[in-house]
Amino acid sequence: MSYLVLARKWRPNVFENVIGQGHVTTTLKNAIASKRIAHAYLFSGPRGVGKTTIARILAKALNCAKGPTASPCNECQSCKEITGNISVDVIEIDGASNTSVDNVREIRENIKYLPSHGRYRVYIIDEVHMLSNQAFNALLKTLEEPPAHAIFIFATTESHKIQATIVSRCQRFDFKRISLKEIQNHLKFVAEAEGIKLTEKGIYLIAREVDGSLRDAHSLLDQVIAFAGTDIKETDVVDALGLMDRALLFKLSEAIIDKNGKECLKLIEKVYNFGYDLKRFCQDLLEHIRDMIVVKTVDEPKGVLDLPDSEMEDLKELANKVALLDIQLMFTLLSKGYEDISRAPSPRYTLEMTLLKMAHLENLQPISTMLDRLEELKTDTKTRINTQKSAGHSSAAVYSP
Repeated sequence: MSYLVLARKWRPNVFENVIGQGHVTTTLKNAIASKRIAHAYLFSGPRGVGKTTIARILAKALNCAKGPTASPCNECQSCKEITGNISVDVIEIDGASNTSVDNVREIRENIKYLPSHGRYRVYIIDEVHMLSNQAFNALLKTLEEPPAHAIFIFATTESHKIQATIVSRCQRFDFKRISLKEIQNHLKFVAEAEGIKLTEKGIYLIAREVDGSLRDAHSLLDQVIAFAGTDIKETDVVDALGLMDRALLFKLSEAIIDKNGKECLKLIEKVYNFGYDLKRFCQDLLEHIRDMIVVKTVDEPKGVLDLPDSEMEDLKELANKVALLDIQLMFTLLSKGYEDISRAPSPRYTLEMTLLKMAHLENLQPISTMLDRLEELKTDTKTRINTQKSAGHSSAAVYSP
């Protein structure tokens, strides 16, 4: 039997196993339990967060032999066919390759037929925003008053491209990016289930690369396993995915704090020779400095930052070397530098000049501290003047004729 990739092997089969979309699954389960099933749904959100997965689970819940039920059995013929994507009652359509009016007409012709052995004919149209305006217009009437046995589920990553007349005929669910912590916990669970040894730092590196997409996390984990086998270290993840060693961020920020411009240039030379995108590196450094500000400001940063314990301790140690105002000014200068790098013909030079400017900043003092010092200076000056006056009067008393 051919190898089944992790993204397919660990795709949820019931609502309870879906990660990070509780607002969607709870609503759908309650709708099924109360028999308030809509004829059209719009699932909108980033890639890899569960839109098609939940569409399939909803189709199984409606057509399950024990249903309609919020917990499909995954054992009856209908559930197995939908899981295997071979059900004649659940039609999945790629909106990107079926964009014409003729494709919609074909749906309109077929939708009038009753389901073969399920209760509903479910049409799942992925990337629905790719349909042409003419195709949407041809779908309007059918979408507004479909047969009782027909249900439409639209999935899209760009809901703003869908006509308002289509959106108004659907129940809309906005899917969110899955949090870094949830992805880390899931990767840890999958790795243990698969017999893979993966360090906490390695899990973190994979999770932060996928931008909230669980499917991407599975794909990257597959790639790392193919590279390193079942005993995966942090360096294996870095090498397999072509990532930059995060230690460089700590070295660079330390060089800036120590006002070591020469070391800053050496580190940028290393990043450049590595071939890492300088704009992405600048973005990573911005995030790193932001994390330093959080550590400096929040008593319990673990509630805000999803970082490994070892990296959190290093970050605290680094943040203790510099004042909060100085870190904030570093962030402001680097933010401006990031904008300049995006437009610069030579991003490397722009980044180098930005870092040198950051490294040669004078230490800032809060305005309250400066006012206190001025007040102290004023008091000292008055005391000195009064002392001189007293000394003058005493001299006049001694030497007067």
